[in-house]
Amino acid sequence: MISETSYNSATLEALREKARVIRVKALKEIACAQSGHPGGSLSCADILAALFFFKMRLNREDPHWEGRDLFVLSKGHGAPALYAVLSELGFVPEEDLCQLRQLGSNLQGHPDRNKTLGVDASTGSLGQGLSMAVGMALSLRLDRSDRRVYVVLGDGEMQEGQVWEALLKAGNSGLDNLTVIVDANGLQLDNRVEAINDLSPLRAKGDAFKWETQEIDGHDMESILKALEKCDQRNGKPHMIVARTVKGKGVSFMENQVKFHGKAPSSEQLEKALQELSADR
Repeated sequence: MISETSYNSATLEALREKARVIRVKALKEIACAQSGHPGGSLSCADILAALFFFKMRLNREDPHWEGRDLFVLSKGHGAPALYAVLSELGFVPEEDLCQLRQLGSNLQGHPDRNKTLGVDASTGSLGQGLSMAVGMALSLRLDRSDRRVYVVLGDGEMQEGQVWEALLKAGNSGLDNLTVIVDANGLQLDNRVEAINDLSPLRAKGDAFKWETQEIDGHDMESILKALEKCDQRNGKPHMIVARTVKGKGVSFMENQVKFHGKAPSSEQLEKALQELSADR
């Protein structure tokens, strides 16, 4: 899908609907498996909708198209949201979604590029995705390609030292074909990020590491699109968007609840969650 040069209210509404569908499908996957990470899957849905259905260059007829942009879900536990996107693109059959985390399934608990069509990087060991993306961006630059690399990082994940090594390398290398979106929902496995190892001031740190850094509301679709358009600039700096999000976004009893980092909903909770997401529509 070639990126549009502009957008209107209809585009924004269509992308909000995509984000809603991503949330619905992700929750159904996790409920089927009775395993997975609903909170972080819901928090990144708007970001994924904007990337895959507006900004990134993709070919629905050819997932391996050599001209495509590349995507790395570094916070690999958000895989249910990515699989929902891939099903919307037609890369993953709809009926496969309820095979999440099943033995022999092509939809593992974390993305596996060898099993799932449309996945560019195998992730799950937190902190490693950005390093892979830096290598991809360096390779594309050597090839004089205009393709871009997009990464979604978790804020808790950014406590890993390897992330900061990769940030240094990208900044010093001037990788302006690389865009990182931080899904900054403020919660990790068992507490608030700031209580475990505070990242603030994150935007200032991005600037200090020679990145072009923005901070936005990660659930405001227009703000996401504007930020991504700024990242088209080839100004000798990699791009970072600090997207302030809500863990469990869209489901009242999951929002800002650390217990839903990795807890699957019961059948009753799923029904209530789907009712709320349907009401949003």
